[in-house]
Amino acid sequence: MTLLLTVILIALVFEYINGFHDTANSIATVVSTRVLSPLQAVVWAAFFNFIAFLVFHLGVAATMGKDIVDPDVVTYRVIAATLVAACVWNILTWYYGIPSSSSHALIGGIVGAVIAKSGAHALVSGGILKTVAFIFVSPLLGFLLGSLMMFLVAWICRRATPSKVDRWFRRLQLMSAGAYSLGHGGNDAQKTIGIIWMLLIATGYASASDASPPTWTIVSCYLAIAAGTMFGGWRIVKTMGQKITKLKPVGGFCAETGGALTLFLATGLGIPVSTTHTITGAIVGVGSTQRASAVRWGVAGNIVWAWILTIPASAFVAAIAYWFSLQIF
Repeated sequence: MTLLLTVILIALVFEYINGFHDTANSIATVVSTRVLSPLQAVVWAAFFNFIAFLVFHLGVAATMGKDIVDPDVVTYRVIAATLVAACVWNILTWYYGIPSSSSHALIGGIVGAVIAKSGAHALVSGGILKTVAFIFVSPLLGFLLGSLMMFLVAWICRRATPSKVDRWFRRLQLMSAGAYSLGHGGNDAQKTIGIIWMLLIATGYASASDASPPTWTIVSCYLAIAAGTMFGGWRIVKTMGQKITKLKPVGGFCAETGGALTLFLATGLGIPVSTTHTITGAIVGVGSTQRASAVRWGVAGNIVWAWILTIPASAFVAAIAYWFSLQIF
């Protein structure tokens, strides 16, 4: 029981780091456009991160808990190695200010740990393929929706003065930032809920036939991501808010709305996606509607490389962590 509680605590620490790491996804645009101060923005984002459990069903948690790997091969060591790998990758990318994916670090971690224990046959190909597909779908959909929103807003506001547009969208961006944070909490917190649920099933404290995990896992994970968001990831805020493209309130609104719609769709389908991929695609989409040179494609390219490396790198770290645990315990 003590070991179970220890691993669950590590999972909640990961979710806290996840919120800390992914704060930029929720607040970068609203801070860079100066609609909210950084402190106001993190409080706003944390509130919507937490209340997301009242809005979304637990489809993402079910995918993480049952559809990525065979629950029968899951042990304390597997989950611990998964969390160590995900935390290491999150901290490393946070330190260097790289907006990588906490979600895919977690998925890569569980894949690497399970392969190290039982081999590739223990993986559930359907869930993994669906998740990998959305590595590409989510930023492309964010790009498409962000750019479409920008074109639509430009047409609607074609007769308005720039100052009037700016004044309107400074208010509207509060709504779009809240919507994006709601989608962020709804998708991201469920990934850790799924990992804890997987562990509870493996140790007999829950059944694979249960429709949902225990309520305490849901509330604790949403509290953890909200607390992490409160403390923010300022290194990544600068990259997301200013280095990819310069944003005005109207652009921030369109990027956040496009990103939020993508997250709502993915969460409704029960697919764990990267909020980082989603909002980056939306920001690039908004920037590209102005002119191609408005996007700093070199920065965007570096971010894409981080996306590509996340799953294999975290899988490799998890496999090493699992092997190391066998040597010392």
